[in-house]
Amino acid sequence: MKKMTTQEIEERLDQLDGWDYTDNGIQTTFEFANFKETFSIMTRIAFECEAQNHHPEWSNVYKTLTIRLSTHDAGGVTEKDFKLAATIENIIESE
Repeated sequence: MKKMTTQEIEERLDQLDGWDYTDNGIQTTFEFANFKETFSIMTRIAFECEAQNHHPEWSNVYKTLTIRLSTHDAGGVTEKDFKLAATIENIIESE
């Protein structure tokens, strides 16, 4: 998969609320009501990551979830990252 240019990334980020391009990846942070809700969302996202065979760098502290996407074998952001970001947004919005 082809690595996107900074301009392509910035244009696509206009379609994702709260995501930023930093350190060769796209990143966002979500905050939920509590740890249980956060972990539940992470579990749903994990199943989608497996289905897409694309896995995020993420961290969770209590009710905060930070997600960073980058296609490592392409050396940066690709269409796979935006596809997974859109899926994550759909999961969050459906809650």
